[in-house]
Amino acid sequence: MNSSEESVPEILTRLPEQLTDLMRSEFKLARAEMTENAKQSGQAAGFMGAGGFLAAFGFAGLLTTLILLLALVVPAWAAAGIVTLALFAAAGIAVVVGRSRIKHVSPTPETTVSNVKQDVEQIKEGAHHDNP
Repeated sequence: MNSSEESVPEILTRLPEQLTDLMRSEFKLARAEMTENAKQSGQAAGFMGAGGFLAAFGFAGLLTTLILLLALVVPAWAAAGIVTLALFAAAGIAVVVGRSRIKHVSPTPETTVSNVKQDVEQIKEGAHHDNP
């Protein structure tokens, strides 16, 4: 036997330590992946919040203009009612669309899950080759 080759008992002795190291590495990767996802989501939410805040003021001006235009044709109270009903309808549509989209967001760290599955398969294959 060549001195660079290890015996089966030596390999089996190191196996638990190597598996532990592998699992620690995978958990570390999962933590890093989830931290990065959370950071990106937080930044995106901040920009969306700022955009929504500014758009609310612009939208209020637009609604006022719309109500004043409608008040030229119908009484002011009717113009305000029409615009209010249209807003509630748009809000309902937005909620339905948002709800359907959130169902497609995955809460699991996909890369880590894939890596762990590959690791398990490689361990199984290695076990089959060692035990003829």
